[in-house]
This record gives sequence, structure tokens and C-alpha cells, in this order.
Amino acid sequence: MSVRTRVAPSPTGDPHVGTAYIALFNMVFARKLGGKFVLRIEDTDQVRSTDESESMILESLRWLGLNWDEGPDVGGEYGPYRQSERSAIYQAHAQTLLDSGHAFICYRTPEELEALRAARKADGRHTALKPSDLMLPAAEVEKRKAAGAPYVIRMMVPEEGKCEVNDMLRGTIELDWGQVDAQILMKSDGMPTYHLANVVDDHLMAISHVIRGEEWINSAPKHKLLYQYFGWDMPVLCHMPLLRNPDKSKLSKRKNPTSINYYKRMGYLPEAVVNYLGRMGWSMPDEAEKFTLQAMIEHFDIQRVSLGGPVFDTTKLSWLNGLWIRESCTPEQLAQKLRDWAFNEDYLMPVLPLIQTRLEVLSDIVKLADFFVAGQLDIQAEQFEFGKLEALQVRKILQYSLWQFEAVRSWDRDTISQSLSGLSQALGLKMKDFMMPLFVAVSGRSAAPSIMDAMVILGSDMTRARLRHALDVLGAPSKKEAKAWEKEFRAMEL
Repeated sequence: MSVRTRVAPSPTGDPHVGTAYIALFNMVFARKLGGKFVLRIEDTDQVRSTDESESMILESLRWLGLNWDEGPDVGGEYGPYRQSERSAIYQAHAQTLLDSGHAFICYRTPEELEALRAARKADGRHTALKPSDLMLPAAEVEKRKAAGAPYVIRMMVPEEGKCEVNDMLRGTIELDWGQVDAQILMKSDGMPTYHLANVVDDHLMAISHVIRGEEWINSAPKHKLLYQYFGWDMPVLCHMPLLRNPDKSKLSKRKNPTSINYYKRMGYLPEAVVNYLGRMGWSMPDEAEKFTLQAMIEHFDIQRVSLGGPVFDTTKLSWLNGLWIRESCTPEQLAQKLRDWAFNEDYLMPVLPLIQTRLEVLSDIVKLADFFVAGQLDIQAEQFEFGKLEALQVRKILQYSLWQFEAVRSWDRDTISQSLSGLSQALGLKMKDFMMPLFVAVSGRSAAPSIMDAMVILGSDMTRARLRHALDVLGAPSKKEAKAWEKEFRAMEL
């Protein structure tokens, strides 16, 4: 069998280290066995997907040296490699399922779905909705069809029983059909869900092994059923352990920087980041901490993956990065890496216009632009004492801005300005007063060159990381506070 693996990220935000982690193991597995590694873009979410995000995904994976054999930019015999360009393929396969009786059109409204789930819960049953819950009488279906009511296409699923799924790391996994809902396959906008699109694409692209995160284990019965419905052989499944925060919670941008762009901006070497990701749940035969990507490929055995949740610890990453800087770089190579990192024309050109009018001698750049090339800033609580703002207001401004930034899809000056302007109005504060804590958090000083331009240059994840750091310095909200604040934040008309 020809080995073919894939990674299929969604272009809906900054490129996630979890994407790089899964891409690494897919690429190494394929390279070890002389196979092909495919990059596919899951952009069926037309509201959240952006070209900017797709470009960042490609750029960040290339920065790490995780190169693909087929993809949207390099082509291949199984294209197109963007799901938004494959709509007709999914529609045809959805129709095949309808014609064979393995799927049905569902006209249920959101209110009806909520009521059905509530009824199942009241009866002590799983809240996963089954075809018997969802299918309407033929007359009602015709009535809603004639009225042009929106509908989705759902798959038929068993009402009860067990489903056995084979996994490369876990062996046979037994899952309860009672907890599997009649999954939506085609949304009301005519776009497929993950479940249909990935099964169809993996088959048509001849993917032999699906190596993905363990969060997809509960979806495996749906995928196995779809393969059976189509009469296709199912790829070999391998569910990798999830990356976790030091407190063992799932790695998320609410607690830690998760964007590859952040680690690039911080000055981590790509070799060190790949090395560290390779240590996430896997080890070299000799247990070596430091190894190259090529060495990982040469010694790779997926059975050495440990199922315990690997902890993504930035302190350990920094230690490993230091080893790479000290042991693997000549002074000439280090000089080049510094130029590539922050002292390159692409990065300096947006910065220089912001500080040029304040320069008297070239050495002034050190004090005017230091925060553009710094990591976390050395800030003190006293810097956040403002006459026009109470301590509670300062903390809320930082936390609410952080939440607001998490929802920003396009990281540009106008979007940032509009987001913060709406938030300042909702809090009843003048923009000048509202911005003061942000100046300190982002630049380490009370006044700095165009802080919004600075946020754009630093990037969304570095900006959020500095806001989180400022909150830690001032005292992050307690669980009770956070719950009350988030309720207030969600109620704002932004």
C-alpha cells in the first residue's frame, strides 16, 4: 500500500501549534515509509475563513520546515486542495447518500431541536438526536418544502448498539451508538460539514493513514459508517494525544500563546520548535532531548507515541531553544538568524516610520523601538496607576480587550481600532483614558508610537500574550470575577 497522509487546517485564525504538531507527525510518518504528505485547506466555513489566515498557515509550516508534496499552492493529481473549490463533489456524494436511503433531508428548526434534546434529557436518555426524533411526517415535509423552509442533510445512524473502531495506538475502541447523533452532512448554505468533506476527500485523495488529534475519536463511528455507506475501505486511524497546558487543561489561546507566529516573533528557532513538538508524546530510541527533523524521520516509530497528554511548557521550550542557539549555531549563522528574525527589511519597514520623527541619533532606536523586538515586558503594577481610572477598571479594560481580540478575524489597524472604540464606548470611557492601560501592556510605557500600528506589527498572539502578562502582574480575575465579567462582556452591544 502506498502511504499517503494529510493535514487539513481551517484558515480561521492564527496558525495553531496544534496544527504544526499534527502536521509534523503526518509528515514524518509519510517520509519514514517513503510516502506522500498532503496539505488540504478546510475552508468550508465561509464566514470565518480568510485568505490571510491561509497564507499564514502555509508560511508558518514552511518556516518550520514541514513541507508538503501536494497542496493548494504546489498542486497535485488529486486537486483541488481547497474544500471551497470542491462543493460540487460533496453535493454529488450527499445526493448518493439520499438516493440510497443513508441520509435524509431535515427541516427541523433550532427551536424544535432544542425541545427534542430537552425531552430526551428529561427521559434520562442521551441528548444525541436520532433519525426517529428528527424525521417529520411526509405531509409536513411537503408543507415546509413548498414554503421554501431551510433544510440540512443528515446521515442515518443506528439508534443503539456498539461500534468498534480500530486505532494504531489504542487498538480496538468500543463506542456507544446511543451517543452518536444524526450528523449534519450538508448545511443549509449548501456547504458540507467536516464529517462529509473529510471522508470524501480522504477517499478521493487516496489517503492511507489519518493521523489526527484524539478529540476526533468520538466522531470515528460516523466516519466509519460513511465509509460503509459509500462502499469504500477506511484509512488506518491514529489518534494523537492532545497538547495540554501545564495545568493539564487543553492547550488554548485563552491561557497560553498558541500561534506559531508568536513563537516566531519571540525569537524561537524553527529547528527548536520542531524538535520540541517532536518530543510531545514521542521520544527517540536513545531518549535524546535534542534532535533534528531528519534524525526524527530516520528513527521514527509511531508505536513510541505515549498516550499521556503531553504538556506544552514554554519554559522547557526556551531551555531547548537555548541549546540550539549555543550548540548548533556558529556566530555567522546566529547573525543570519538575527537578521531573518527581526532585523530584516520586511519587519523594519513598518516600524521605522513610527519612530523616525523622534530620532536624533541612530542609537535612539534602542529606547524607542525596543518593545518591537522584546518578548514579555518587564512591567510593574505601579505603571498602571492612572488618575482617571480605578484599579478595577484597568483590569477590566485589559481582560475585555483580550476577549475582544480573540474574536477579531482580520488583524489590521482599522479592525483593531473599531473593536477598541466600541469597547470603550460600552464601558463609558473616553478613548484616550481607555487606551492608557493598553499602551503600558503592549509597549511597557505610558506613551509610544501609534500603539495600534504597533499591535498590527507585533501580531495578534504577541499582543494578547502581553495583555495576559499585564493581567498577571495586576492580578488576573478570580473564577468568580471572570464569570461575572464575561457575563457583562457578552451582554455588551459591540
